[in-house]
Amino acid sequence: MKRNFIASVLLLLSLSGVKAQQMSMVSPDNDLSVLLELDKGKLYYSVAFDGQEMLEKSPLGLQTHIGDLANGLRLIDNQTRLVNEHYEEPKIKRKSVHYQANEHRFTFETKDSRLLEVIFQVSNNNIAFRYGIPQTGEPANVIVEKEWTGFDFPAVTTTFLTPQATPMIGWKKTKPSYEEEYVPDEAIGTPSVYGIGYTFPALFRVGDRGWVLVSETGVGSQYCGSKLSEGTADGLYQISFPEAGENNGLGSALPGLGLPGYTPWRTITVGRDLKPIVETTIAFDVVKPLYEPSQDYQFGRSTWSWLEWQDGSINFEDQKIFIDLSANMGWEFALVDNWWDSKIGRDKVEELVQYGRDKGVGICLWYNSNGFWNDAPQGPKNRMNTAVARKQEMAWMQRIGVKGIKVDFFGGDKQETMKLYEDILSDANDHGLVVIFHGCTLPRGWERMYPNFVGSEAVLASENLIFTQHANDTEAYNATLHPFIRNTVASMDFGPVLLNKRHNRENNGGTIRKTSETFQLATAVLFQTPVQNFGITPNNLHEFPDFVIDFMKEVPTVWDETVFIDGYPGKYVVLARRQGDTWYIAGINAEKNTKDVVVSLPMLSGNQAVHYWDDAKLNPNQGSLKINNNKTVKLTLQSNGAVIIVGK
Repeated sequence: MKRNFIASVLLLLSLSGVKAQQMSMVSPDNDLSVLLELDKGKLYYSVAFDGQEMLEKSPLGLQTHIGDLANGLRLIDNQTRLVNEHYEEPKIKRKSVHYQANEHRFTFETKDSRLLEVIFQVSNNNIAFRYGIPQTGEPANVIVEKEWTGFDFPAVTTTFLTPQATPMIGWKKTKPSYEEEYVPDEAIGTPSVYGIGYTFPALFRVGDRGWVLVSETGVGSQYCGSKLSEGTADGLYQISFPEAGENNGLGSALPGLGLPGYTPWRTITVGRDLKPIVETTIAFDVVKPLYEPSQDYQFGRSTWSWLEWQDGSINFEDQKIFIDLSANMGWEFALVDNWWDSKIGRDKVEELVQYGRDKGVGICLWYNSNGFWNDAPQGPKNRMNTAVARKQEMAWMQRIGVKGIKVDFFGGDKQETMKLYEDILSDANDHGLVVIFHGCTLPRGWERMYPNFVGSEAVLASENLIFTQHANDTEAYNATLHPFIRNTVASMDFGPVLLNKRHNRENNGGTIRKTSETFQLATAVLFQTPVQNFGITPNNLHEFPDFVIDFMKEVPTVWDETVFIDGYPGKYVVLARRQGDTWYIAGINAEKNTKDVVVSLPMLSGNQAVHYWDDAKLNPNQGSLKINNNKTVKLTLQSNGAVIIVGK
């Protein structure tokens, strides 16, 4: 480690006749390098991995209301240190993390004596960087008018991006809800559908050189959430702030900082293959918990009546049915969705909570985030968006024993909205409640920052399987994207495992499921979030072989380790997760033809493993599988089908 650190110490290269200063940084294993360049008073960086250029000369700097922090810069100080930290976070893909990085902190001065800090942490396969603005003189605050940060990709690059939606469109003016579709392997610079850029995270394939994932983390109440701009024809994407019309115009689109202050971290994950992309923990490595948990929070499995039975199930008797279903499955929770305040009533909800307690099932309640920035009619409304009402509501939930809340319909990334997320989380922690967000933005390091944060939707999730046949026709395709993009950086409240063949209450009408039962089971492993709101309904208990239901009784929702095995975004994926000494390996296939893949599973011993697979008609099967001495296994993945292996 000492040798690697010495190799990564700042190098100032004074080239004869060249005014540019170049500052080199490398990862502990020396494979990933960042070159910071000060050229004619402007700051740029570039990235190489294993000697291959992954990002070309890309701009850095800020424009603020108190001065230009992007031009006329000169280096006045630099400091380096080793980052060597261990932490545990049970809500992410790997419970125990050992984070090592080389940190470089550069201080630049402008011509009018303003200061700008640029902090880089370079770890194996990951780069995180942010800006610091010290206080110089009287101004004690700053409005950031523009961030020049860019990501300039080589011409050979293709993209896997989802467009940012324009504000106040869609159902009841609830967009952006971060539920747009991805376009795979698209040429750089292709205009987005809405013309305002792309939602984080963003995946890029740099020809045959490797892969790059770009995102951000550490966004709380002190800054806005950002997105990527439209790309230029030569591959430059830049940080872009929220649109002015988000949240019905409430709040500024520009972030403000008290001084001294720091921007969020911009993160870049780089790999020759997709393994570092899928396994990265950088979104959590560079942030810290903002408060202590008020209690030891419980995570686990939940029923969710609304998903298949919709609004008609929000009544006292149906909710008892789903509490009973959770109890029969051995699950920890039942989620009561929208309209409970008017269709069940608070007194009856108290009875439901007691009924669930008697059955060993905790109750979670749905809330509308507001009554101002969209036209969504569902209640309860106006209970989460103001401090007085929110604390009164949470005190009531704490008194009757509610375990958590799901808050919906946010529609924006402004600093004002980020503050609302944080206020809800902080107040909920004071009252012993876990929080899921829905119709919301991407979480940015929140699993570690907020101990009672569980997960967010921020994806084209399972409710769309009920709404449109198109979502069912493309279910396998979308499912093979999420482990490489959306779910790499944050917990994803997708609501998986819909076993009804027809998506309605009676299982006899509505949209048609195209994927197999084994595929549905596999998504319980592929999609990671510590509380899973599963789509199983009471009729499923007697419609399938016992092993299908038994699998769902045992599958965990928190993991000690995650390992990428094989796959390609939009085509297929094989992923392994471990809890304790038990491994769950899940593979799904979105391609039109049956796919045979030979995978290496060194984590499994030579003992018999449990094997779930589909026959040619997509019927589920279960048997045993002997792992050979070289730990390789041939998997046959039917189109729209899956394979699962459970072993030790």
